[in-house]
Amino acid sequence: MHRILILGAGFAGLWSAIGAARALDERRIGTDRVEVAVVNATPFHSIRVRNYESDLGGTCVPLADILDPVGVRLVVAEIVGLNIADREVACVAAGRPSRLPYDRMVFALGSRLVRPPIPGLREHAFDVDTYDAAMRLGAHLSGLAHDPRSSGRDTVLVIGAGLTGIEVATEMVGRLSATLADPQARPRVILADRAERIGSDMGEDACAVIAEALTALQVETRPGISVAAIDPTGATLATGERIDARTVVWCAGMQASPLTASFPVARDRFGRLPVNPSLKIDGLNAEFAAGDVAWFAIDGTHSCVMSCQHSRPMGRFAGHNAVCDLLGDPMLPLTIDWYTTILDLGAWGAVYTEGWDREVVAQRAIAKRTKETINRQRIYPPLSRQRQEILAAAAPVVQAPPAYGEAATAR
Repeated sequence: MHRILILGAGFAGLWSAIGAARALDERRIGTDRVEVAVVNATPFHSIRVRNYESDLGGTCVPLADILDPVGVRLVVAEIVGLNIADREVACVAAGRPSRLPYDRMVFALGSRLVRPPIPGLREHAFDVDTYDAAMRLGAHLSGLAHDPRSSGRDTVLVIGAGLTGIEVATEMVGRLSATLADPQARPRVILADRAERIGSDMGEDACAVIAEALTALQVETRPGISVAAIDPTGATLATGERIDARTVVWCAGMQASPLTASFPVARDRFGRLPVNPSLKIDGLNAEFAAGDVAWFAIDGTHSCVMSCQHSRPMGRFAGHNAVCDLLGDPMLPLTIDWYTTILDLGAWGAVYTEGWDREVVAQRAIAKRTKETINRQRIYPPLSRQRQEILAAAAPVVQAPPAYGEAATAR
């Protein structure tokens, strides 16, 4: 029996597994001939992009509900090492080490938050990188109402003004007010970044929309600053300035899984592995990569981005192509000739951009409806436990861009 091993069950890993199961089903090849197995640290698929929201109910999808109906085996274990030469993966489950051999492997362990060696960062800052971390932040916010009244209690400092930081800050305005529930409280949200412009990657027009939303929500912005230290009551800037804040949320930068270093290939500045359009890792024979751990020119010019927008189709194609490669069938190249960004801006709404220049095409309530459709419907796997519905959703095709305007409500 041959084995296709999928490492990770995020957006890329989950769809790799279903894509492989679909390709085998099309060829009427059963699990007695080719096993598809997923190794993941938890028994859940996390809708990670929703971790900035206040209500995380429904964001952890039981993997068994998706994988069991399509005949994919789930191994709940921590991946601790890779042996590419021997085609083995080292795991630890419930304290017991094991090794899993593979004939083809899809590496999809995703990315994690960058935590530079700033004193106090790991001990005192919160983040939304994982479900557990987001829940910890929520529990902390809930406890603030019981703390003595102070400006620090009423202040949240968000560090990192990329997409995640902006979404955290704009959502935090309502969360903080609701949590404190004190007429004498003075809720204050500060969004800081070392770049000279908030949301600097979003383009001039989109930045203007973001600035309008931040002003309307009374989110203070502090561009062009660096943090020197974080402690339980706030942060000290490189200039020596002090910001009192009982809640500091770190959102500054992402890096691919450190296990990408196990592959004998050069990585990019984010630690990502180079792949070709079939998602096979350059120069290797049996290993594919998809999602935040992989990069290639997804439209022939621009590198794919670390987001579920690209991770999901990369997973579908990687799983399909791992089967094709194993069986000697032609593989399918992935090309996506469109790019959108839909950024949640809290109670103000959202902004929707198209193209790599991020042209603003919708904003406020219209864009917000599209964002909610994406976060709550489009990026979820089918939850019916129906085998054929799940397999059909993993077809190696590229979906159309998400709709905006009135059409968004019908999708």
